[in-house]
Amino acid sequence: MGEVVVLAVSAVLLAGFYAAMAYGLGLIYGVLRIVNLAHGGIIMASAYVTWQLFDRFAIDPFLAIPIVLVVFFAIGVGIYLGLVRFLPRGPAGAVQSLLLLFGVWLVIRNVAYLLFTGNEQVIHTGYATSSVRILGGSFSATRLAVFAVATVALFTLHLLLTRTYLGKAIRAVAQNPDSCTLAGINVERIYVFTFGLGTALAGLAGTLASTLFAFNPSFGASELLKSFVIIVLGGLGSIVGIALGALVLAFAEVFAVYAVPPYLTTAVGFVLLVVVLVLRPGGLFGQRVLR
Repeated sequence: MGEVVVLAVSAVLLAGFYAAMAYGLGLIYGVLRIVNLAHGGIIMASAYVTWQLFDRFAIDPFLAIPIVLVVFFAIGVGIYLGLVRFLPRGPAGAVQSLLLLFGVWLVIRNVAYLLFTGNEQVIHTGYATSSVRILGGSFSATRLAVFAVATVALFTLHLLLTRTYLGKAIRAVAQNPDSCTLAGINVERIYVFTFGLGTALAGLAGTLASTLFAFNPSFGASELLKSFVIIVLGGLGSIVGIALGALVLAFAEVFAVYAVPPYLTTAVGFVLLVVVLVLRPGGLFGQRVLR
């Protein structure tokens, strides 16, 4: 029983990171209906930015979060204005957006190879080996900090979307952009802000990932795939559903050790994805629009 409790706590902590990893992808899809294949590349780039801030300027990864958010918000705005805004809207632009953003990911990855080579990098903080005992188990202080940041991000994003005029405008555009134009909402400006915010959230995920894992320029591929699994599980376009989907995926992976060898646990999420797509295409919690 004690082992089950420890595994449950581990799953909850892992779910926090998974949710933070998927927020940006879910937000961009929920408003622009674009699957941002550059999401994994942004996570990787953010990990390197965080490492550089730590290595060159001795800025702790968690203290670097505001810098990372600003930098990657600007990068997201630049990608949208320079590339994404020229794509056709709706189903006609689906294939073009996939190819374009996949190309952006390849560019980011190859630039990282040129700048940093393929060697793995690790951020060694003074508290990296610290641990906290919870319910009989010992858990890394870094994992607890990552969970806390992810939780704050979820509540902040939820409050932005539900309690502010800007958030209500974003949700309105997600539901019906044509009607928003008639109501005087600048839809293009909402798209710019949303893409920038989604990219900033991917940057946040990269910073959190850099405190947990070693990374190289190929980092981000599995994170992109798991993010996609999470937003499908939670219901496309639902921010709260993303948190629930992350919880489902984390519990499935952690408790899969009782049924499959450890090296197959990462495949559990993709099996779950196929099952959900077949039985409940709208997600386990239903398809909703940014709430």
